Amino acid sequence: MSLRIGIVGTGKVARDSYLPYLTQVADVDLVYYSRTRDRAVDCAETFGGAVADSLAQLAATQPDAILVLTHETQRYEATLAVLEHRPKRLFFEKPLVAMNGQANVTEDDFYKARELLLRAEAIGCQTAMVFNYRFFEQTQRAKALVAQRGWGRLQQASLLVNYACWSHCIDLLTLFGGSTASITALAGGTEYQGAVDVAAAFLLAGGATGTIIGTSATRFASPLYEMLFCFEGGSLRFSDLDGPLDVYDNATRYRETHELIGNHSRWEQYSASFGKSLAAYLQSIRDGVAPPVPGVAGLQELQFEAALRRSAAERRPVDVTTEFPLKS
Repeated sequence: MSLRIGIVGTGKVARDSYLPYLTQVADVDLVYYSRTRDRAVDCAETFGGAVADSLAQLAATQPDAILVLTHETQRYEATLAVLEHRPKRLFFEKPLVAMNGQANVTEDDFYKARELLLRAEAIGCQTAMVFNYRFFEQTQRAKALVAQRGWGRLQQASLLVNYACWSHCIDLLTLFGGSTASITALAGGTEYQGAVDVAAAFLLAGGATGTIIGTSATRFASPLYEMLFCFEGGSLRFSDLDGPLDVYDNATRYRETHELIGNHSRWEQYSASFGKSLAAYLQSIRDGVAPPVPGVAGLQELQFEAALRRSAAERRPVDVTTEFPLKS
């Protein structure tokens, strides 16, 4: 039995990151909708599939899931419109909502995203996120290693992140360390391409402490992020898009490094991570189980950002779960 997948938003992200994989999956049929119909038609001609002239027409095809791949500045309105047709499942590009772009998330973005998820929950619509950095080989290796070696809980974390990877790295912090209890932040310094640098100290609900810096000023020729996670039993250092992973094991007292051999690039790894994310998501639909990355992960990422922005604006610590609860 084939899966029918609706695509809402047929721009560059859909064409470059999603459709090249989806068109290779034998049991997937695609239906496209775009406010600019010519774009949907072009996708159908290039990648195969059908075109819907309206969201109602798309819904009438009874898709197993709808992928909302619009620009983050348009995702709130697009999702509201899709929800009117009571879809079974929604899968979101990241960040979940960012009305002013991913480098300028506001508190209102969090509230809008929460509204979307609550509306979806009310009609029994399952939600999921892409967060494809979870499917990097190094992320998968690190998660397995922490579990296999019994490293225990996260104790400290330090992140330096280019805004191009910002929401992903916040998600990885949550993946390895759990939810955030409080944040104290500052904003200022370098302003580049309309985004101001931020720096914050945080306390996770599990007791770990850490720091994070967000910036647009680091060059793309350099690593786009550096992350250090220190657990009870050892430490992990991540660098760049599926780049080198350093493992420091307290028990063996040795450092291990895992990195790509020659003739491979970070952009190949980045592109491949979308296919891995989609493969896991499609399999969850076939198996009738929860998605590998639930929609609430997108809300948790925005919760972190909203608290950080409020702390910087008001120059005080913010109690994250009290001031930005995931449920209204």
